[in-house]
Amino acid sequence: MSQVKTLMIIAISLIMLGCATNQAKVSFDRNADIDTMNYKTFAWLTEAKIMAPPADFNPVMKVRVDEAIEQAFIAKGYQLVTDPEEADFTISYTVGSRDKIKVNSYPATYNTGFGWGRGYYGGRGYYGSVHMGTETSVRQYTEGKLAIDIYDVKSRQPAWHGWATKRLSSNDTEQPGTAIKEVVGQVVAQFY
Repeated sequence: MSQVKTLMIIAISLIMLGCATNQAKVSFDRNADIDTMNYKTFAWLTEAKIMAPPADFNPVMKVRVDEAIEQAFIAKGYQLVTDPEEADFTISYTVGSRDKIKVNSYPATYNTGFGWGRGYYGGRGYYGSVHMGTETSVRQYTEGKLAIDIYDVKSRQPAWHGWATKRLSSNDTEQPGTAIKEVVGQVVAQFY
């Protein structure tokens, strides 16, 4: 096999892998005035745990999110305490989802081999009148969002805000526990 063919196979494989993965977009913001390096204990900010639950939030899903967040902080070495006044920091979270639409529009000959050939020039030659149609694809999907907030108990100030957005796949809805643990872990990993 020639080097060109090998490179083409590798390039196509990487493109397909990139399209197949559905990674969460994760980021955070921190309050530079608060030192979080000596934190050892945490508690929930409120008994409800979630800051403002959506009206249609599944109570079973809430339990999964609560547990995933607790376990992620415990895995980082923090100890969960019941009294928020005794903790170094408190946590809360919000969740939500939004239905989105993605519209792509391409020249009609886009899918026929890089746009070259009879269809590209309208069958009239290079200098002839060119009339190109377009093909449009519309995809509907749901994007989920999770945000975790950390508050410094001594100063009563927000210390950190981490969030993730993710296009929800059929696997995410069929096995929500796995998706929740993965996304929560990615968000909490940003906290230091």
